[in-house]
Amino acid sequence: MNTYTLNVAGLTRELPVCPLNDKIDIAAFIMFSDVELTVKCAEELLKKVPEFDVIITAESKGIPLGYEISRQCGKNYIVARKSVKLYMTNPISVEVQSITTAAKQTLFLSEEDVNRINGKKVLIADDVISTGESLNSLIALVEKAGGNIVGKAAVLAEGDAADRNDIIFLEKLPLLFK
Repeated sequence: MNTYTLNVAGLTRELPVCPLNDKIDIAAFIMFSDVELTVKCAEELLKKVPEFDVIITAESKGIPLGYEISRQCGKNYIVARKSVKLYMTNPISVEVQSITTAAKQTLFLSEEDVNRINGKKVLIADDVISTGESLNSLIALVEKAGGNIVGKAAVLAEGDAADRNDIIFLEKLPLLFK
């Protein structure tokens, strides 16, 4: 399998290269089960982000990072869910179209999570920001919940996202043109 060598947070990882379409491949960055990488990336992001009250991330690839940032700084994290769960009361929602997911999805927050965000300084955390669609959905969800976004952080900025000046990230991840 073809791989891309990534150096981030003092660590090196070989990422599998996967076809996105006929013209572009992407290097697949997966934090699941890589505890060392998750811990180091959270540590490095915490050095760069502004003061915040609560973290929000999207289900599911952002969960390890959101949890680890939360664990290291002692502040709560909230997961925007991809479906309404039985325990969720009066959920709010927004639609999302991600580069790595074929169909549109919807992100949900329960009334309890809305109350945890309302009036608070919110840090959005995710593994990779690429097209910005998932990020835009999280922004819309936080705004709908009455939160004040103080930072948008990711481990990697992929493609054109690396040129943005409104996000905090550790390393660039190129799109691999065929």
